[in-house]
Amino acid sequence: MKNELIKKCKSLGIALLGFAPAERWSSPPIELPNVLSPWIPQEFWPQSIYPEAKTVIVIGLPVQLPVVETAPSIYYHELYKTVNSMLDSKAYEIANFLNEKGYGAVYLPRDAYGDIDILIDKPFAFFSHKHAAYLAGLGSFGHNNVLLTPEFGPRVRFTSIFTTAEIPPDPVKSKDMCTHCLLCVKNCPVGAIPGSGDFPPPVDKRLCAIRSSRNITGHGSM
Repeated sequence: MKNELIKKCKSLGIALLGFAPAERWSSPPIELPNVLSPWIPQEFWPQSIYPEAKTVIVIGLPVQLPVVETAPSIYYHELYKTVNSMLDSKAYEIANFLNEKGYGAVYLPRDAYGDIDILIDKPFAFFSHKHAAYLAGLGSFGHNNVLLTPEFGPRVRFTSIFTTAEIPPDPVKSKDMCTHCLLCVKNCPVGAIPGSGDFPPPVDKRLCAIRSSRNITGHGSM
């Protein structure tokens, strides 16, 4: 089944693919490169969302660097929406593929919070795709709390598929890819990233959400 899924994802043009057993959320591997404190709360585990889940499949699509460098811009905003739509479409196809093989499978929306303004009042998604990608061996965390990948650095969008199929997992990345240069701290336009303390440090998600909302609506900036 894993080989079939790899072949299917290749046909869909998926750049990054990883497999993690659902139990990694409750028993994180000791070789993980970053110590996350606190760990992912139980209500955000795959088993809490889809109790039958045995495996989490994570897919990733890159965001082109020349467009990222224009942010904040309409160009970047449109690319962001395009990549999100593509992730939804491809994850839907993978879930259907698994259903046709006789396995339960559901895909999760790539943002998992509904609307940017919701994050201002409650800055949490109901499932973290970057943590799923981390546990599926696709990268390690940077100081800015973004997942760094060997292939594309931080310029990747992820989404996840939960399935009842027990698929051999991928090994986790054991190397910390962050160089701790703190350029993310210096360049954050709203000062949301602490320069010291635990690694990765807690980012002020509310400040990020406010700025994103204002950029989208055009009502000023922070």
